[in-house]
Amino acid sequence: MPAVQKLRIRFAKRGRLRFTSHRDFQRAFERAVRRAGLPVAFSHGFSPHPKISYAGAAPTGAASEAEYLEISLTHERDAEQVRAALDEALPPGLDVLETVVAGPGSLADQLEASEWRIALPGVAPEQADAAVAAFLERDEIMVERMTKRGLRSFDCRAAVLRLTVAREPEPVPTCAILQVVLRHGTPAVRPDDVLAGVLEVATLPVPGPALLTRLAQGPLIAATGTVDDPLARDRDANQATATGQAGPHQTHTAEGDAAAPSVP
Repeated sequence: MPAVQKLRIRFAKRGRLRFTSHRDFQRAFERAVRRAGLPVAFSHGFSPHPKISYAGAAPTGAASEAEYLEISLTHERDAEQVRAALDEALPPGLDVLETVVAGPGSLADQLEASEWRIALPGVAPEQADAAVAAFLERDEIMVERMTKRGLRSFDCRAAVLRLTVAREPEPVPTCAILQVVLRHGTPAVRPDDVLAGVLEVATLPVPGPALLTRLAQGPLIAATGTVDDPLARDRDANQATATGQAGPHQTHTAEGDAAAPSVP
């Protein structure tokens, strides 16, 4: 049957489920769709597959509060009921946060940048301040990463629009918190690449593994180094359809005052 409705979904990967690979999540989500009884549309051809499109997946091992996908249905469903049914069908740690009816345009094209939180247990914030300052002073920082095609070297500095050391409101054990806004591009620069770049230009003892969490993903406002909400237009369009008046939306703003210069 033809697709008559497209939904856009924001979900989170939390706790131990951050180690779920993208392929593992795909399998889990398709099972959840079947458990929830959703009338998902299928592609045509010799090997039909459900019309589910994933965009901007976080790397394995990173937690995220801003993962997105689109799903096409053959019958219209209430977006909130779909969210609740999918959230119940998925294991705790893979949490469906919001579902909206898709408006015009491509979701993938709106995912231009991400904001990340990098927690460094055992590192004092004062040490991180000096390391971040050294990183921002550089115009280019080359790092290496092993890919499917072998070891690759690339500049991690150009993608960084904002890098700050966040201050926690409550006292916590020694742990520096870096917040970074990354422009999406080719090659894709990940938060662990930025950390590698920081360690390349500054002496920063990191006794344990860094904890990576994506806080936001969406349209880029380069002038302020902020990430907008990719579902805002869909939400406003739905509200305008229901009430005849669109509502405002908020922009996700990174903490801290120091910002790196934007890259044209």
